[in-house]
Amino acid sequence: MAKKQARIVVVGSANVDLTTFTDQFPKPGETLFGKSFDLGFGGKGANQAVAATYCGADAHMVARVGDDLFGPATIKNFKRLGVGTKHVKTVKGVSSGVAPIFVEANGQNRILVVKGANDKLTPKAVNKAESLLKKADMIVMQFEIPLETIYHTVKLAKRHNIPVILNPAPAMQVELDKIQSVDYFIPNESEAEAITGKKVKTVDDAKTCAAFLMSKGLRRVILTLGEQGALLANRDGMELVPPFKVKAVDSTGAGDAFIGSFAVFLGEGYDERDAIARANLYAAISTTGIGTQKSFIKRRRFEREWKKRSS
Repeated sequence: MAKKQARIVVVGSANVDLTTFTDQFPKPGETLFGKSFDLGFGGKGANQAVAATYCGADAHMVARVGDDLFGPATIKNFKRLGVGTKHVKTVKGVSSGVAPIFVEANGQNRILVVKGANDKLTPKAVNKAESLLKKADMIVMQFEIPLETIYHTVKLAKRHNIPVILNPAPAMQVELDKIQSVDYFIPNESEAEAITGKKVKTVDDAKTCAAFLMSKGLRRVILTLGEQGALLANRDGMELVPPFKVKAVDSTGAGDAFIGSFAVFLGEGYDERDAIARANLYAAISTTGIGTQKSFIKRRRFEREWKKRSS
């Protein structure tokens, strides 16, 4: 069990997820009936903070929401789940972030993100949260907030010697020299491909891609490979940490489950290989439920599953 409680601060996005389940996607100009609909709280940053909280961390958000119906509800949801909200502020005249999600029968998803207030999370907002960030065991970020805010937070973290996990999702072109000091750079296959221009279809492809990223100065790269597990690349070499088999019904939020739980396990003092293995299981279990935050499990249940499966 945990050696200590990890303090995780997520500088990131908060959205409302609008999820439609369908047997097939409509063609251009075609209208089809979907099977069902679900509305839930999401955003990669918020999801990661909730996963961290459920895994036992003292987790906090630095985020922005809109002054619409979704803004107050998002803050209320954070408080209900135990995520710190002192630095979650409302931006007037701007919508909250939303994410329409479309899920096929096999669990595969397609997501559109409208960033809204997330685009108003500025370097100045991060500076106002500096006292909180200085106390963190780990800062976690994603790409649903402005890149200038990410670069600024990376600099601040380096100045205070705070470890950083950067999840480049959704993928966009990034100046790698400005994020070299992050401790863990964690893309999935499509994100790694978009950032490097190198295809990632096989484990060997992933190794080539990870080697390229490390040649650009990144210290540690973890490529999450879904059903193939996760590839850890550091200066000691590369290792594929195997997956756990489950019957997936909805993969939405699995990457966020991995990131949030991995941050906690690292912050508690597990070595990185063990932390990845645990995060692989936590993420896999999340795909057996529907939605994002609603599919995440509490630490007690995770430890039961870990005890059964890790042997």
